[in-house]
Amino acid sequence: MDIRKKIIVAAVLALSLSAGAQNVSDLIVSEVMPVPDSTSLIDGYGAKTGWIELFNASQGTVNFGGCFLTDDRSDLQKSPISTLDRSTRLGPRQSVVFYTGGHNDNGTYYTSFIVRPGSTVYLVSNDGRTIVDSLQVPSDIPVSMSAAKFAHDNKARIFDEIRVSSPTPGSYNAGGSRETGAHRMGREDPHGWILTMVAVSVVFLALMLLWWLFSMLFRKKDKTPKPSRAKGLTPEVAAAISMALEAEFGSEPVAAISMALHEFLNDTVHDNESFIITINPSATSQWAQKSLGFRRSPR
Repeated sequence: MDIRKKIIVAAVLALSLSAGAQNVSDLIVSEVMPVPDSTSLIDGYGAKTGWIELFNASQGTVNFGGCFLTDDRSDLQKSPISTLDRSTRLGPRQSVVFYTGGHNDNGTYYTSFIVRPGSTVYLVSNDGRTIVDSLQVPSDIPVSMSAAKFAHDNKARIFDEIRVSSPTPGSYNAGGSRETGAHRMGREDPHGWILTMVAVSVVFLALMLLWWLFSMLFRKKDKTPKPSRAKGLTPEVAAAISMALEAEFGSEPVAAISMALHEFLNDTVHDNESFIITINPSATSQWAQKSLGFRRSPR
């Protein structure tokens, strides 16, 4: 094998090792229960022991086979995790529990040490030297309680709050003590008036927007026919009609009709009654005299 091939193989191995180390670094010691009671977990041998929970905070699968658990910083390889067990692959946002009964030969998920109050649990990478994560158990932790790391929401990958809580083996530790938006709203608006006004305003604005959209999309055009002007009606024709009416009815009806024709021809008609002229009789006017309605006798 020449020097180039050796360099390529070495680079591939280095990348593989760095990728494996990066995956292992996504594991955290999420919860430790040192002192069990009658309600604690029972291992595969019927014993109630303390336990350690590891959590995969990444979005990929992590193989923790070959890593180490220990409670002694001077002995980082105290309790090795088997590399022969295929179940040592932890899916994204999943957890695994190790029993701390002190009998490592009981199986893959058993440690060779017993966790006690005041001790610190370390997760060591598969190189046997790099500490991936740790969790210190308070010396005054009550019986049946655990020390756990919490994230502040279900999407968080940073578990930066450690406190004593009720044991939750195999569960996602979320819901830290930071005030969320819902809690802040409940504190500032205990009766819900602000939320109610905001909701009503949003609904009102949405209805106004819908009304405007529908009015723009389905607005009907005015189909009322406009009055048309008579074709061929000229001033000469109008004068001839006036002379005929004067000869038939007298000057006053002719004046009224002429005025109407004048308004019509000059496009100043104030109503939409096409070719309709209404004359109402009045008791105070000579229009109501019956004599004016007689037909003239032929000469």
